[in-house]
Amino acid sequence: MTLFYKIAGLMIFAYLLGSIPWGLVFTRAFTSVNIMEQGSGNIGATNVKRLAGTHWGLLTLAGDVLKGLIPVLMACSMPGIENTHAQWVVILAAFSAFLGHLFPIYLKFKKGGKGVATTFGCFIAISPWACMICLLIFIAMVYFSGRASVGSLSASAVLPPAIWITGEPALFALFAVVFSIMIFWRHKENIKRLVSGSEPKIL
Repeated sequence: MTLFYKIAGLMIFAYLLGSIPWGLVFTRAFTSVNIMEQGSGNIGATNVKRLAGTHWGLLTLAGDVLKGLIPVLMACSMPGIENTHAQWVVILAAFSAFLGHLFPIYLKFKKGGKGVATTFGCFIAISPWACMICLLIFIAMVYFSGRASVGSLSASAVLPPAIWITGEPALFALFAVVFSIMIFWRHKENIKRLVSGSEPKIL
């Protein structure tokens, strides 16, 4: 198998893994909650936690993080790639998983998540220190605001400069900007509710 087919195969695997709607899988298999019709209608951990409880919310969170982490770790360990190309392979794997989460093939490319946990999984393999900074920002903002969306948006905004200041390659910081913009786009309804003061709290 040539390197090209290995990379293409990894991208397909990352997308299919990223497409798994763990929140929907857990709630349909083990609860009576329909997360696609209740609450915010989102398949992510926050809506699962709000409707089905903390246990299922945490399992959904873990599954969504692993969707990003596993493909990136596979890309980092792929043999036969020159250093100049290795960064691109990592980014392609990460972005494929991210797109799978946002536009899951199993749900006809609709009703995907907002990408925060999967982005964290991708970038914790790339820049653990930057992700720890973002995690602290997330926890602080959720604590003070009581809203997961505030923590998610704050952490997403901090991710690109955090990657830059921790000394990671510029390509990773550049693509972190792309991830952050898409996360903000997916949170557009949350932003509207935050502005109007109607965004629900989780704490």
